[in-house]
Amino acid sequence: MSFHPNDVIRRGRAASVIVSGVLIFLLSAFFRAQVIRNQESLLQSEENRLRQIPTAAPRGRILDRNNKPIAENVVGYSVALLAQREDTLRSTLDRLKTAINLTPRQYQDAIRRFHRDPTRPTVIIQDASLDVVSVLEEHHMDFPSLIIQSAPKRIYPNGTAVGALVGYIGEISEGQLTNLASAGYKPGQLIGQRGLEKQYEQELRGREGVQFVEVDAKNRIVSTGRARDAITPEEGPPLYTNIDLDLQEYIHSLFGDSLAAGAIAMNPKTGEVLALYSSPSIDPNRFVGGVPASYYDSIRTDPRQPEYNKVTQATQPPGSTFKLATSVMGLEDSLITFDSHMPQACNGFYYFGNRPWRCWRKEGHGSLSLAGAIAQSCDVYFYQLGLKLSLSRLVAGGVGLGFDRKSGIDLPEENKPRFPTSVPDYFNQKYGPRNWTPEAVSLNMAIGQGENAQTVVNMARFYSALATDGTEPTPMIKKGTPKLSKRITLAPEQIAQLRKAMMGVVSEGGTAAGAAIKGVKVAGKTGTAQTMRNDKNGKPLYWAWFAGMAPADDPQIVVVVMVPNVTFEGATSAGFATKIIAHYLHTQIANTIENTG
Repeated sequence: MSFHPNDVIRRGRAASVIVSGVLIFLLSAFFRAQVIRNQESLLQSEENRLRQIPTAAPRGRILDRNNKPIAENVVGYSVALLAQREDTLRSTLDRLKTAINLTPRQYQDAIRRFHRDPTRPTVIIQDASLDVVSVLEEHHMDFPSLIIQSAPKRIYPNGTAVGALVGYIGEISEGQLTNLASAGYKPGQLIGQRGLEKQYEQELRGREGVQFVEVDAKNRIVSTGRARDAITPEEGPPLYTNIDLDLQEYIHSLFGDSLAAGAIAMNPKTGEVLALYSSPSIDPNRFVGGVPASYYDSIRTDPRQPEYNKVTQATQPPGSTFKLATSVMGLEDSLITFDSHMPQACNGFYYFGNRPWRCWRKEGHGSLSLAGAIAQSCDVYFYQLGLKLSLSRLVAGGVGLGFDRKSGIDLPEENKPRFPTSVPDYFNQKYGPRNWTPEAVSLNMAIGQGENAQTVVNMARFYSALATDGTEPTPMIKKGTPKLSKRITLAPEQIAQLRKAMMGVVSEGGTAAGAAIKGVKVAGKTGTAQTMRNDKNGKPLYWAWFAGMAPADDPQIVVVVMVPNVTFEGATSAGFATKIIAHYLHTQIANTIENTG
């Protein structure tokens, strides 16, 4: 087959054009890749060669009022693994178990972390001991994908003494991550889970850094060279608090972990929380690096509920400590004066309707003035005052004094007190329209029983108003500007007379005479609220309260103590409270002498 010469020439030209086009296209592609997109190609190559290893930021220190550490950081170690697939991770973990004691929980947590974010190194041990680190360093060539880093380790020097106050940190959960992802949180990071650590998480967290390591095609670490400068993590700022660690430790020594109790000490003029203790307490150090299952089970099954903060979360009837609120209402309405006696003297009970309402003292108190009724906590006196006030006034007065709402303390999960806010709707809904009477409810409410359950911190807020001119402070753990509001409308001299009446509680003849402090005038009130339960020996159980302040003429400290489910009464709680007061005041005097001496 032959071609005409013109066809050959024409086809040759077409082939030349096609070849030229292909060459131009290839040259253009090479130019674009090698010149125009050179930096992009280099960056992608660099990213394939280098892996980003996040480095944890030290959390901000938590300090007491004298700059002593409540929470601080020391050097610790973490062990992580670079894994591309789950089967690679499992294989390495199986081999690791031959070198170190890797628990089943650590094994499963590592798998879980890998699935949460495969792009980040999978943390295997959050808080590795030096022994484990030494063994792994010796076997480094056997585990080329392992990353052993120095990492800040949270410690709490005072341990259980500050557990309920400071809380603890733990690995971020799936639910928390969903809520906090927009704030820059990532899987595997540690965040505050309770107490101050949780309340001020955003302030304490710091900023995570980055380290770069060189890896090969199998994700094995080749070098930790200086191919790119690391980004240094930034420590969170310190959190300055009003806590007095010396007082906190002293309260811990009083209760230890043998007795369930809640106690708070406050400066009534500013709301500064000087100490807050819930017993039995948790040890926040046990939660660092992952809480051991045995320890967590022990606190979860303890009937005394160590994780339950008995200052901010437990709500119980305040008993006779509420009689000061009843007194305030009676004085505000001019229904009584400090010399007023009730129509019926106390002979051990008060008849209303067809039943006797008993006084705690079976033989009775006789005829008492308001001051005497406060000092001796006469129920019969306050039954009659409650009827004078009426249920509507007791409810409205309690709401006005803040017994229906939280104190506002800067701790998470504070529970709201239980207190009625309306009459008769609240009681109709609770009991049914025909199953209650205003008079019966008033008799109970006047002495701090019935539809009234308060937190320890809320009672401290109310007694702080009694310790001043009626101005209540918001309890504050973090240092800051006081938040004050006028709550009691009595004249200052009337409030001073109430404190004088409360001095009778801690004097001869008072319900807490044995708790007096030599040389210090203490004003206070005991409270013994019935639980309607008995112990295993058949003895009645109570909620034992005491709220006190000193010095009575110009209080510098308010202390409230509540001990739940005990056979003893409020006078025993008074002994704890006055010891706390005495320790604080004697320390203050000693410090003043030292500083001026």
